[in-house]
Amino acid sequence: MSNSGVLAYGALGLPLAFAALPIYVHVPRYYADATGMDLALLGAILLGARLLDAFIDPWLGWLADRWPRRRMLAFALLPFTLGFVALLNPPSASPALWLLGSLALTYLGFSAASVAYQAWGATLGGDSTLRTRLTAAREGFGLAGVMLAAALPGLLANDLNAGTERLSWVLPPLLLLAAAVAFSQAGVGVPTATSDTPLGESIGRALGDAAFRRLLGVFIVNGIAAALPATLFLFFVADVLGTANAAGPLLALYFVAGAASLPVWVRLAARYGRVRAWALAMVLAVGAFAGTASLGSGDIGTFAGICLVSGLALGADLALPAAIAADLGERQGQAGACFGLWNLIAKLNLALAAGLALPLLDLLDYRPGGPGGLEALSFTYAMLPLGFKLLAASLLWRWRDSLEIR
Repeated sequence: MSNSGVLAYGALGLPLAFAALPIYVHVPRYYADATGMDLALLGAILLGARLLDAFIDPWLGWLADRWPRRRMLAFALLPFTLGFVALLNPPSASPALWLLGSLALTYLGFSAASVAYQAWGATLGGDSTLRTRLTAAREGFGLAGVMLAAALPGLLANDLNAGTERLSWVLPPLLLLAAAVAFSQAGVGVPTATSDTPLGESIGRALGDAAFRRLLGVFIVNGIAAALPATLFLFFVADVLGTANAAGPLLALYFVAGAASLPVWVRLAARYGRVRAWALAMVLAVGAFAGTASLGSGDIGTFAGICLVSGLALGADLALPAAIAADLGERQGQAGACFGLWNLIAKLNLALAAGLALPLLDLLDYRPGGPGGLEALSFTYAMLPLGFKLLAASLLWRWRDSLEIR
């Protein structure tokens, strides 16, 4: 497959990731500030919506093994776009119901599109090297989308909440352009037989693969380590560092570093293996994040350095495990089912981070913008992820031989 085809496939990752950042990072703080919802109710709604969304992913993955993946992807883009615009433009009345409904619509479209898109990439890739390149292209464009979403609110308005609202209107034209490029230039891929396996049997077959189970185990623990700081990032920057306006540039720095590191991790994976390269990235992330809990007001320079180094490790987290999952899915002949489970795990991590961390902080008397509970916020943001990351690294190293697929 030519480089232009790889890039064309990757282009659609930009608008999907562009929308994912506000959904998972901006929405908690935005609804707390703009609508006045208390953290316990907000956390419960986010947990409920994300759990509902997560548990339809295996069904969507099963569907992606029965439908043409490009067609499924195209159908999913409309509810995704409509839901996203609604999500960031809540009315003054009944914001909780609006949040729940718009999240459900957004998640349905986003999830169906993501599963079909990932499974399409597995079909396009004829071997592990090409699948790694396709995954890196998808995640590289995704990082560009995230950086754009991180920077735009501050450019669109002086107030972060107003900028977040205006962000919603950027998605539709961006998505239309990227979809046109991907569908016209990326190709259809190797035809796959339509599966007639029942849903339960399909899931059982995926989980019956010991290597895939182990990969999911590492992915779960590593995902929790990433989801906790992602959920609490804006709170930490605003209330611990005392520099809310720096959130956009800091996010951009983190994701720029991740995007810049992608080619390096692809080359390291080709030379030393994907598992060893991923383990190295985990060690780098632990080293970078270790001092975060000791930061306080005004420590923006030190935190920027932490964002830079941990961003370099991010590239491996994005490209390498998903490429291994694509190989395992094609080996089973049901990449859709594997990516349905893969996305289920990813979303459960984010759901648990929001649904447990926010009520816990509420219980410990942390209030956004207030002086109390900052020690609890620092511990939850910084120390808990370190423990999960170390556990993920140890599991990855223990199972390295069964997960290294050539």
